[in-house]
Amino acid sequence: MRKFIDEFKKFAIKGNMFDLAIGVIIGAAFSKIVTSLVDDVIMPVLSVVIGRINIAEAGIPLIKNPDGEQIILKYGAFINNIIDFLLISLSIFIFIRLINKFKRKEEIKEEKEEKKEKSEEIQLLEEIRDLLKEKHN
Repeated sequence: MRKFIDEFKKFAIKGNMFDLAIGVIIGAAFSKIVTSLVDDVIMPVLSVVIGRINIAEAGIPLIKNPDGEQIILKYGAFINNIIDFLLISLSIFIFIRLINKFKRKEEIKEEKEEKKEKSEEIQLLEEIRDLLKEKHN
């Protein structure tokens, strides 16, 4: 148990917990933006195209429960949530792709710098070798 607590302290101190908390907060705000986009822009346009008044509220009445309330299969809300999910997934995919692209560029830059450093070292070693050859001859 002590080892677990020590690992958790290291995790929390590294900043990972703070990064995660910030990510969750930004994700919640982004989710609200996407939900608004779907509810207030996409679904009304889709409703006009399909010819329904409000597709988000579309449903099929099933049965009445003992209290007299109608039980409705709300497929419109389900479609709304699917569009919401797809937009958030697409946004995250594009964001991660951009981050990976920048990482690859940075890695390529670092590799070029390492090759340059190695080639300078090799040149220096060759000069030392040539000087030692001259000294022995």
